[in-house]
Amino acid sequence: MINADYAAGFLAVVVLLQLAKLYKKHSLAISSKIPLPPGPPPRWFWSNVLPTVKIAHAITEFIPKYGPVISFRQGSKVIIVIGSVEAATDIMEKESRSLVDRPRSIAAGELFSRGIRIVMASGDQFRRLRKAVHTHLQPKAVQAYQDMQSENARGFILDILDDPKNHQEHAMRFSASVILCVTYGKSTPTAMNDPEVVRIHKVIDNFQIAMCPGAFLVDRVPLLQYLPGYGKQLIEWYHEELELYLQQLGRVKSEMEQGKAGPSFTKSLLENTEEHGLTTNEMSFLAGALFGAGSDTASHTNLLTSVGLTNIIMAAACYPLAQAKVQEELDRVIGSDRIPTPEDASSLPQLHAFLLEALRWRPVVPLGFPHCATRDIIWQGYCVPKGATVYGCHWSISRDPIAFPDPENFDPQRWLGSEGGLRDGFNVMKLFTYGFGRRVCPGMHLANNSLYISLALLLWSFHIAKRPDTPIDTHAFNDTTISHAAPFKVDFILRADVTKLREMMMNGYTD
Repeated sequence: MINADYAAGFLAVVVLLQLAKLYKKHSLAISSKIPLPPGPPPRWFWSNVLPTVKIAHAITEFIPKYGPVISFRQGSKVIIVIGSVEAATDIMEKESRSLVDRPRSIAAGELFSRGIRIVMASGDQFRRLRKAVHTHLQPKAVQAYQDMQSENARGFILDILDDPKNHQEHAMRFSASVILCVTYGKSTPTAMNDPEVVRIHKVIDNFQIAMCPGAFLVDRVPLLQYLPGYGKQLIEWYHEELELYLQQLGRVKSEMEQGKAGPSFTKSLLENTEEHGLTTNEMSFLAGALFGAGSDTASHTNLLTSVGLTNIIMAAACYPLAQAKVQEELDRVIGSDRIPTPEDASSLPQLHAFLLEALRWRPVVPLGFPHCATRDIIWQGYCVPKGATVYGCHWSISRDPIAFPDPENFDPQRWLGSEGGLRDGFNVMKLFTYGFGRRVCPGMHLANNSLYISLALLLWSFHIAKRPDTPIDTHAFNDTTISHAAPFKVDFILRADVTKLREMMMNGYTD
């Protein structure tokens, strides 16, 4: 037990030291003649801190008054939030070499991650981790998983046939099963009560808490980390997560030694240990990152698939005319005698437009993840100073009225050109959905493939409709790093004979 007088005295010293520090360093841009971007007025001392509730939504409300690039100050820290397509392209993409690092985070980066989580890594360590993960998740590499993704997507349709009420749980099971197979070569069907899935979702919950901006006072008052007992919970979470990932890594290694290991990301890492130069703990966390507890994103690979798929179901129910256009295309291209396959992807622009619009309409990671500027970046007369924390706010960017006229309207046709194909040069949504620049999610191609085939099979099999007795609240999402929809009910109306549909999904009939 810490003596109360000692603790009080210690905290008093901490506060005084921090105030002195803030007085000397109240602005990173103070030495520059170029001003910071505008922002809300200070609320106390010189700080105009980020909102603490529904941050991304609050930022969007600030933009008409302060512009698409907004600055905040939290003590000695400068935080820049970007909220338009033009600014995101100019700063997050064109200046991505200057934004590849992460800001120092004592809570999430040091206490909770011990510096080995790719989402928090910087410098040489990030480059090593990024090289390792991109090598095994390039577009050509993930083609090897398409048959497995199709099989699991057909299982998703069967789950809905058997139990339509729990469609959100089925979306989670589908994405979990795909990622466990890709990451660890697990070939058995995955249930949501599978002990591995339960443990992984627990560490994902811990990750979201740790990553929430401003959640831990130690990031504003660093000396708190030296207070005996401070951060105990974060450290315990780290060890729980490491134990889980080490067990999975050890299982794959054992299967390799017995000659029983199938293809997987972890197997590839272990086969190329010397080339990548990663420690055992780094490999464990890098593999675990694919499941969603630490990969760069909007998106975590697993969570983007499950949450994105849930948002797609909501959009289909709420916008039946948009859904109908996709089904008209599916009927024309696929017909009723076979089911959609990965090879059909290039022939279904309406389906891809619907998918892009759903990800724009309800971004999976509304605020995005923080970047750190490694040099001053000048944009339209304002300075994003070296050392600043920079967010590309997905929610605000997706509501940019210049890039997306009438942004609150769900309109997949905005993604299509005059000849009916996807518009050329309109790729920023694909980029920001999965992050920006060199921090783009390494699992984006895998996630895209999962979302495509699951959406194609879903709308080929069912018409999704709102239930008149239970309206859907399209704004009911939790306020966390990854934004989940509250439970909602829809009707899945069959578009084919149930016996035929079940047979086709079980057998993968495509002829």
